[in-house]
Amino acid sequence: MALDSNEFPEKSISKFESMLKTDDVYFFDAEDFEEIIHHYLNNGKISLGKKAIQIGLEQHPNSLELKLLRVEVLVFEDKYEVAERLLDELQTIDAHNEEIFIQRANIQSKQDNHQEAVNLLLEALHLTDENFDIHSLLGMEYLFMDDYEKAKRSFMKCVEFDDADYSSLYNVVYCYEFLEDFDGAIHFLNQYLERNPYSEVAWHQLGKIYFSKEMYNEALTSFDFAIISDDSFIGAYFEKAKVLEKLGRYNEAIENYETTISIEDPTSHAYLRIGRCHEKLGNNDLAKYYYYNTVHEDPLLDKGWLAITDFHSKLENYERALYYINKAINIDGENPIYWKKSAKIYLALNNFDEADFAYKQAVDLGNYELDTWLNWAEVLRKVGDFGSSIQVLVQGLEFYPENAELVYKLAGVYLKNNEVLNAKEKLAQAMHMDIEKLQLFEEEFPEFQKVAWLRNLVSEIKKTST
Repeated sequence: MALDSNEFPEKSISKFESMLKTDDVYFFDAEDFEEIIHHYLNNGKISLGKKAIQIGLEQHPNSLELKLLRVEVLVFEDKYEVAERLLDELQTIDAHNEEIFIQRANIQSKQDNHQEAVNLLLEALHLTDENFDIHSLLGMEYLFMDDYEKAKRSFMKCVEFDDADYSSLYNVVYCYEFLEDFDGAIHFLNQYLERNPYSEVAWHQLGKIYFSKEMYNEALTSFDFAIISDDSFIGAYFEKAKVLEKLGRYNEAIENYETTISIEDPTSHAYLRIGRCHEKLGNNDLAKYYYYNTVHEDPLLDKGWLAITDFHSKLENYERALYYINKAINIDGENPIYWKKSAKIYLALNNFDEADFAYKQAVDLGNYELDTWLNWAEVLRKVGDFGSSIQVLVQGLEFYPENAELVYKLAGVYLKNNEVLNAKEKLAQAMHMDIEKLQLFEEEFPEFQKVAWLRNLVSEIKKTST
């Protein structure tokens, strides 16, 4: 038997699902089917959406909208040829339906033909006055093409249509930031706020831009207005706290971070920032308490482990620092920052073998910072492995060929290894690079200051450089 469905859309969904479980056949308007299909597709229930399309087309075989929804599913499933054939059929029926061009653009976009997608969307734009969605799609295509200027203009049109379209508002600001037009972003947001003075999202975005420009007082004002607009807006409290922290107003920063915790479940990031503020205030016990809470809340947050490691290192409590950095390494042994911290701690503990191993791990995992090469070479020098120290310095010079400090150190280690000719060459090279840093060599290798050839070399180069 066929029953009529004159219910509200949500009732239509429950009736449709009831129909699937029974032998009854219910009749739905084409609009009802559209609502049902959109519901399933929006909630990721593709199989139910396809079932609704099938039954809908059985009841309404001439419905253009239902056929377009079928195209949408075909595109989602990457069945482009079938979708294109169906679109060709539909275009013979209605050559001026903008949705046909939108679906064709979707197909081109999914195949990375973004310029062709733009061309199709521009055609669709000429066919309709209700072009909000098309401008949004155009904006995304321009983003794919890295054309941030055109993307910005498209998303600005979306915001003109709907001030509450925060997704487009975020995208406009993103484009301004990518173009490094921060003043333009400020102007845009201020204009928007003239129309929407209680938009916490716009105030929040404005504050973040002021913060990036180091306009801290303006940033504070913006975040205050965001909080006035929505006193439960966690992001505004957090960003305001960061500004206060930057200004050295640590107690006020702590209050705002604590507000975020009182509004919602505490986060490791909030605990970490509070811990850092207490450390700056000299409240070591409280700093330690919040750092411990940071790693308890999120054991995978590397900044938490590094903060608690650095905290103990500053207090020269190296055994505790080593304990925490080793816990971090056990969690993520592929993190070069952990290994570098570990090496520094072992060096402080005069455990040179472990420091050597840790520096090697850090370099193998991609840490090529200047101080890594210098400190690793120093560790090897301390254990008397001059050959390996030389190899490390030579490798470091591949990354920093113009660094005089590396060359001076290499000259000194060559001398320690009795490679006098190499030492002379490198020392002359270093002095030509930066004669002022000769003092570093003299402080690090004082035992060679009275060597005759070395004093003569220094004297000659100083004469030529004056």
